[in-house]
Amino acid sequence: MGRDRLRFSGAVRRLLKFLHTMGAIGFAGGLAALLVCVRLDLSALPFESRAPYYEAIGAIASWIILPSLFLTLVPGLIAIAVTPAFHDAGWAWIKAATGILVFAGGLHALAPIQDQARLSAEALAGEISPSAVVDETHGEAGTIWVLTLVSAVNVALGVWRPRIIIRPTRRR
Repeated sequence: MGRDRLRFSGAVRRLLKFLHTMGAIGFAGGLAALLVCVRLDLSALPFESRAPYYEAIGAIASWIILPSLFLTLVPGLIAIAVTPAFHDAGWAWIKAATGILVFAGGLHALAPIQDQARLSAEALAGEISPSAVVDETHGEAGTIWVLTLVSAVNVALGVWRPRIIIRPTRRR
């Protein structure tokens, strides 16, 4: 019975690591795609030519980055919770904290991009005036760079696992 439990535990651990890694890959790729997109200057183009661009960056945010964020954060937090070796590992808690910050920052950065895509679709459908769609995606480049750098630090913590030990304080 004990051996089966250990094998199952190892299988779950590998599954969590796989999901966490796949989420990180998707997140990094999505951020790279968004960085390329938000750096494009399409202001000289008529709105009808810019609308597919807004839809594309909205799709990247909604269908790649957000699911990847979830897929990275949740298995990572579960892994910390169920792996006793991680409980006193400072690197794991720093990684969890920065992961939560990336998740919150990602939601903050992606909201305007998704709004831009929604407004663009409404303007194309004739529901609102195209002049109501103002390109605000260029302002998100800085936030996306910060998310990329913090994510890189997070990966480095997971790969090198620096020896930072958190010891609980003892009560007297």
